[in-house]
This record gives sequence, C-alpha cells and structure tokens, in this order.
Amino acid sequence: MVIDLTNERDHEWKEKLSPLAYRVTREGATEKPFSGEYYMEKRDGNYHCICCGHILFNSSMKYHSGCGWPSFHTEHEDAGITRIVDQSHGMNRIEVRCGSCDSHLGHVFNDGPMEHGGERYCINSVSLSFDEELEK
Repeated sequence: MVIDLTNERDHEWKEKLSPLAYRVTREGATEKPFSGEYYMEKRDGNYHCICCGHILFNSSMKYHSGCGWPSFHTEHEDAGITRIVDQSHGMNRIEVRCGSCDSHLGHVFNDGPMEHGGERYCINSVSLSFDEELEK
C-alpha cells in the first residue's frame, strides 16, 4: 500500500503559513516589490526559511540593491540552497529553493557585488523569518 502524503503536507502548509506565504513558498508566486517586511531590514541577525526554520542567510550577507526585495550576496554556508533553471514568464532565470524543504525563495542573478562573487539573491520577504540572534 502506497500512502501519498502530498495532500496531507499541503494541508499543514496552508494551516501554518499566511495565504501569501503559501502562494510564494509552495506555489512559486512573488510578493509585490517594495512591500516585504524585510526589504529594508537593517538589524543584525539570521534569516531562516519560513516553512522549516532552516538557516539561509545572515545580516552580513544582506545589502541594499534597490530591486524591491531583500538582496543577499552570499548564502549561509549551511544553507544548501537549490538552484533550478526557470524559463517562465518569457525569461531565463535561476530559481532558488530552500535546501531543506524545497520552498520557493526567489531567484539569483549575476548583478551582485563583485567583491562577494557577483551574485544577488533576490528573496521574497514572506519566505523568510528573522532572528536577531546572529549565528556565524
């Protein structure tokens, strides 16, 4: 007997997450630019996946790119973020997903600070939780 837990897990996500967080993390939607809670966040701390709590970034990796979403130049060494080619909406982009629970986070672009490797992780605020306790 095979048990499909997809619908059961989906029900759990819908209970745990706000409607917008569900659409973004589980269905690959995008929050409106300049609307996210962490877009202009300047406190020191860690950014975790809103779905599973896995560490993704810390404040030393965040910078203001002006794109309308939180931007990070590097992922945390334990993040294990997955990259997927995304050719939706007539564009050629790289989608980024949580390395732990496969939640959609946003996209990564090659227009970030060169002194940190040249990448810009463009991340939906609603896919993140923030903790002021800074892990190195």
